[in-house]
Amino acid sequence: MRGLGEGADTTALVYGADHDLERLVTTHLFCIVPNYCGSTFLANVLSTCRATWNLWHEGHRKLIVQRAPHLPGVGKLAPLWAADRRCIDLVSDPHWYDWRLVRKAWYFQAWARRPDASVFVAKSPQSVLQADLLAEHFRGAKFLFSVRNPYAHAEGVCRAYRRKFPRESEARIRWRGGRSVEALAAAHVVNCLLRQRRNLRAWGDRSVFFTYEAMCAEPGRVARDVRALAPELDDLDLFQRIPVKGRYDDVPTDMNARQIARLTPRQFKAFNRVFDASREVLEDFGYELVDRP
Repeated sequence: MRGLGEGADTTALVYGADHDLERLVTTHLFCIVPNYCGSTFLANVLSTCRATWNLWHEGHRKLIVQRAPHLPGVGKLAPLWAADRRCIDLVSDPHWYDWRLVRKAWYFQAWARRPDASVFVAKSPQSVLQADLLAEHFRGAKFLFSVRNPYAHAEGVCRAYRRKFPRESEARIRWRGGRSVEALAAAHVVNCLLRQRRNLRAWGDRSVFFTYEAMCAEPGRVARDVRALAPELDDLDLFQRIPVKGRYDDVPTDMNARQIARLTPRQFKAFNRVFDASREVLEDFGYELVDRP
């Protein structure tokens, strides 16, 4: 349960199904953060605020209208969705969304700690591809944009892919154009950075940007920036123990060094072949190409 520890009392919560969120919600705050970059921690912390309406699950589970066509092979990407142009085009295509139904579904399922909450929070990694659509269809839309060290990000994506498909052989993993999981993961990271740069240029005046590393190292400063963007969140505190995906319950902790230490020389080489061709966008976010430490 987002922002709530196991066994937490949910009877004190209020639910969107019982309230008129069309009237109550004045700000829609979207966490535009790629997968494995701290988005779950961020959304869970926001759910502790008195002023927020929250979803139990990620918003994208209710986004795409059921008539969307099945794209062969796309489901095989799982955590690597931004590595594939067909996935990017599908998720970005306004044709597949009925925003009135999306908003209705989100509001019905939402929960809050107070019936007068006025900030609706949604997070979905795929929303990196949807900021323009969200800004168009949700009044008072504001954004929290974030990215993470590309090597740690790619490591997390690779690990998640192999956890999801543990029986895949290395030969079978090379199912698309002969690319390895490492090459796909690096392409996924680069495409997320490219889209995030575009998002910031388009919506910088209604957003806060911070890196995963800054959220861990300077939670007080990041919280102040978020409160300035959304003053309703006057009780936001990023430095607190929060359950994340049922695997740990901790204050924000930078896991980059631990994840990068897992990488093999082969993985570094595969990542760098992709990152080198997109060095400019890495540098725009303050990241550099590195060899294995």
